[in-house]
Amino acid sequence: MALGLIGTKVGMTQVYDEKGECTPVTVLRIGPCPILQVRTIEKDGYNALQLGFGDKPRRVSTRAERGHVSGDLESKRRTKGNKPLAAKANCEPQRYVREFRLDAPATQTVGQVLTAVELFVKVKKKDDAGQEYETYPNVDVIGWSKGRGFAGVIKRHNYGGLRHTHGVKKGWRQRGSIASNASNRGSGRPKKGIRMAGRLGNDRVTIRNLKLVQIDTDNNLVLVCGAVPGPNGGMVMIRATNKN
Repeated sequence: MALGLIGTKVGMTQVYDEKGECTPVTVLRIGPCPILQVRTIEKDGYNALQLGFGDKPRRVSTRAERGHVSGDLESKRRTKGNKPLAAKANCEPQRYVREFRLDAPATQTVGQVLTAVELFVKVKKKDDAGQEYETYPNVDVIGWSKGRGFAGVIKRHNYGGLRHTHGVKKGWRQRGSIASNASNRGSGRPKKGIRMAGRLGNDRVTIRNLKLVQIDTDNNLVLVCGAVPGPNGGMVMIRATNKN
């Protein structure tokens, strides 16, 4: 698994390349993300990095959130089994905290701040003519789709609805029959997983293999080609893709 970063979705726009071609992009505000905790196989059973994003005011953060990122003088004097306390990031409480699993032990330390420039380094690729050029690696973007509430089958599953003809009385958006001898082999019960009305949206969605177009170092902005799930201002996670 690849290491990623946390950020928020800003919105969509379009940019022009050197050839004058227009590319629709989504602007993401990624990082800086301080490392809050380092997970190891010996202690936790798996390798991972716990990252944070967005400073949270101390007046609205809990005591556990404040103690997770920085310890006061009293807690520093305490020891458990004559062992030193875990290292702290010494930063403000973070609004978003997420973990990224790793295949190998992490080389980073607690308190180190990660940015998009350090994580996404340009690599060399070859075009169809065999010429090498430098470009950013493709990325996966994880977000939470917009919640649509309770929706019918037309909006949720793209059903066509019933006929607008004689005999169909106020039932154009209905699903229709759910049980029949032909589809259920004479059981008389609807099949499991049959598409019906229900909750739509508010799901974790991963858009894979998006092209990373540009990185704005000064403003911590990342431009990816295409659409990203979620509303403007919603939290997203970005990582290098493992899809060829």
